[in-house]
Amino acid sequence: MAPKQLRPANPSGTNVVSLPKQDQPTLEFWYEFASTYSYLSAMRIQTLAADLDVTILWRPFLLGPIFKKSGWSTSPFNLYPAKGIYMQRDMERMCEAYGLPFTLPSPFPQQSLLAARIAHCGRDQPWIGPFTRAVYAAEFAQGLNISDEALMAELLLEAGAPAKAVLEAAHTTETKIGLRATVADAEDRGIFGAPSFVLENGELFWGDDRLEQALETAAKQLT
Repeated sequence: MAPKQLRPANPSGTNVVSLPKQDQPTLEFWYEFASTYSYLSAMRIQTLAADLDVTILWRPFLLGPIFKKSGWSTSPFNLYPAKGIYMQRDMERMCEAYGLPFTLPSPFPQQSLLAARIAHCGRDQPWIGPFTRAVYAAEFAQGLNISDEALMAELLLEAGAPAKAVLEAAHTTETKIGLRATVADAEDRGIFGAPSFVLENGELFWGDDRLEQALETAAKQLT
């Protein structure tokens, strides 16, 4: 009998999605669900953005196709053991600083295709923030399998999304083509890793350690 999975912890951050103010600046948040450092940004970005009156545009995508074009068959943290050891300890330090739990899931990286397709379907919906945080909390706080459709259905319901309809949409050809187009768009914008943040003028910031700088720069765009 398979061991029972623990119920995902409630993700941190607000579940309130505010309508953008007129002429409110925006920042695109490009994230990959298998990315450890995207976890750090996803759990903080909406609260930080609200403080600066910046609207977040959620842009879930896949890094795998981009990595393959660079000759990488998996995460660089697996390809370069020293980098992987450093990343794990760095994540432990950063999560402690942010008050976030952390566990590296096994296997790592997780298969993120289903979660990415679901998030692509809901990228402009009010539940995208809560759902995104819930997926990251399940993966990196509890080490759960985010390719499990039953888990995704539970997280969708908790985020206030119509789980059955969204899961059906996630498996459509339209969604599959749309997500592939998003990956191509990321490449065209020069995005090579996650998390990445793109200003309205196309300027790119990469890495969780650039989140605050990206938000502050975005907030100044209309001043």
